[in-house]
Amino acid sequence: MGAPSYRAAGSAAFITLAASFALTTPALAETSTINAADTAWMIVATALVLMMTIPGLALFYSGMVRKKNVLATMAQSLAAVAIISILWVAFGYSLAFVGDGAWIGTLDRWFLVGMTMESVNPAAKTIPEALFMLYQMTFAIITVALVAGAVADRMRFSAYLLFSVGWFMFVYVPLAHWVWGGGFLGTMGVLDFAGGLVVHLSAGVGGLVAATVMGRRHGYGSENLAPFDLSLAVIGTGLLWVGWFGFNGGSALAANSRAVMAITATHLAACAGALTWAAIEWATRRKPSVLGMISGAVAGLGTITPASGFVAPWHGVLIGIVAGTLCFWACTWLKQRFKYDDSLDVFGVHGIGGLTGTFLAGVFAVNAIGGTPGLIEGNPQQVLTQLYGIAVTFVWSGGVTFVLLKLVGVFAPLRVSLQQELEGLDISQHGEALQ
Repeated sequence: MGAPSYRAAGSAAFITLAASFALTTPALAETSTINAADTAWMIVATALVLMMTIPGLALFYSGMVRKKNVLATMAQSLAAVAIISILWVAFGYSLAFVGDGAWIGTLDRWFLVGMTMESVNPAAKTIPEALFMLYQMTFAIITVALVAGAVADRMRFSAYLLFSVGWFMFVYVPLAHWVWGGGFLGTMGVLDFAGGLVVHLSAGVGGLVAATVMGRRHGYGSENLAPFDLSLAVIGTGLLWVGWFGFNGGSALAANSRAVMAITATHLAACAGALTWAAIEWATRRKPSVLGMISGAVAGLGTITPASGFVAPWHGVLIGIVAGTLCFWACTWLKQRFKYDDSLDVFGVHGIGGLTGTFLAGVFAVNAIGGTPGLIEGNPQQVLTQLYGIAVTFVWSGGVTFVLLKLVGVFAPLRVSLQQELEGLDISQHGEALQ
């Protein structure tokens, strides 16, 4: 009697356990928020944005410097990928996107502690948290790499590494939290879909301050500092252009119609920017340069970035025209007027572009697309909010960049010697050169 009763009890327990799994498994599936389509799209978008730095920005920048500085310029982009990736995992992601403090996040996710295969970030509930972390990492990488263009041809590699670490910690991470991570700018309603403030304006202002502190290149204004190989820059522009689909489209954080609208506006802005810059050169200099066309395209891409998820596609054309006009003015008249040597026009293209696009987001924002109306839809307050975000970013990035450069200069010379600058940074900083 005892043995059969034990067997019967065991069978009953097994049936009960099986029934409980049968009942609970569908419930767990129903409550899971991770979506396969969103995850697949965001994996692609992450790869596209990483491609924007290597090889995109590396080729774009290196094609516009002299032959003796090509490898050194590429090395700066490569170093940004390696350093910022590790720092992002160590503490950057946690401070920027974990916690909802007005000024900074928490260290609850330092070195990704507690992150599981099923965990999600409140800002992106339909993709794995690890994927959201990686996607945001690519933004941090390219922002730091962008700044280097302003001081190309003259900054020591050791100083660049120290500066990059400090700039990432004290400029990028706080701004990312303030705008996207639950900080005070996002809470008050500042619109920045994909990085007009966090990426472009911060990098542009940082580059302007760095170029001013570093001083002008030897021979600037008196010698021929023409680009070594614009074909490299054109290829880099193409990679940036395609990568921007992930940059702006991916910022919807889902495979949805808003992502498609953002991509469409982005492409049209790039086209309009390239055509506008070329038209201005054609009218004023009688020839549209290849350098001008790619500069106009990147200006359009940077300017549409903050507005891309808030405006209609045809707004992208208008914003691209404005971008081509204002960024051309900044890279010519403004630069000549104040005589600063921003080597690759980081401020003129990205700084002015990010500022302009952030402002225009407040003008053209469509409630049906982004959930916030702009000036044209009867919400003039949004323009004032955008101006406040611009002012905060301008002051913070400029002030912190200046202090960081002075501090780095205490530990390592910021600039190579005159002899090293004349022989080229490829040889003096890396012991290599193109033949």
